[in-house]
Amino acid sequence: MMNRRHFLHLSLLGGTASQLAAAEHLSQSVTFLGVDKFQQVVARALAENWAALPMGARVAQFGQALRGTKYVAWTLEIDDQIESPSVNFNGLDCWTFFEIALGLARMVARRQGSYAPSDLLRQIEWTRYRGGKCRGQYLDRIHYLDEWFTDNAARGNIRNVTRDVGPVVRLTGRSNDEMSLNPKLYRYLRANPSLVPALAQIEKKLERVPFDFIAKAQVAACEPRIQSGDIIGIVTNRQHVFCSHVGLALRTGDGVCRFMHASATYKKVVVDKTIHEYLNTFKSHAGIIVGRPRDV
Repeated sequence: MMNRRHFLHLSLLGGTASQLAAAEHLSQSVTFLGVDKFQQVVARALAENWAALPMGARVAQFGQALRGTKYVAWTLEIDDQIESPSVNFNGLDCWTFFEIALGLARMVARRQGSYAPSDLLRQIEWTRYRGGKCRGQYLDRIHYLDEWFTDNAARGNIRNVTRDVGPVVRLTGRSNDEMSLNPKLYRYLRANPSLVPALAQIEKKLERVPFDFIAKAQVAACEPRIQSGDIIGIVTNRQHVFCSHVGLALRTGDGVCRFMHASATYKKVVVDKTIHEYLNTFKSHAGIIVGRPRDV
């Protein structure tokens, strides 16, 4: 268990490291697409002083600013050899949607008169990569949502509030090896099959980490304890992976807690049904985990 002194050390480290320049291993012509959209969103955030919002509300506000952005899969696969922090405002998948909303919310907390793509890339690097550092290697990146929660909670970027939100059950008897079993689906792994054994070792470590979640049947009763901007990981019944989807909670004006996500069904970022109604739409959805962003 992490003691208070260790946590404070990590928090201070995060506060310093997340301000450093991003480790950009490829040109921004490749790693940052949709600069005009970025500038529009940031200009609105500055004009309306979104930085003054509480962290969760700020994340949700940026999420709403991305509504309507088309759904595009595989936007993180940008090169055959070199891994680099990247952003694509022209198309989002479920992971890049929540990640960019979080990154923008963290970015504007560093109050500046203006912001450049490099400012957002640094925030993306800080949350996307294990320990907050990309060294240009594919396996620097966190590829599984359960590890993303663990790594970012350990570094003080989020709190895993799953146990606080509702009763939990433990996932058992499940492997977490979807990527190493299907390397041909991933551009970097197709080009570099020698990475697969090392990836499999990472997956084995993840399987040994206890994984608790709120079962689908319990979610409706738990929704009053979920806040806007909370990161909602969708736990699946499928074999070989723990989580299959992710989005953000949004408590709308009617007080209802809805699921905001980049939807493969609607082909864009949407504010969907309530979280429990969304879960009930798919038999494969088993429940949720909940991460609460911490302010910078």
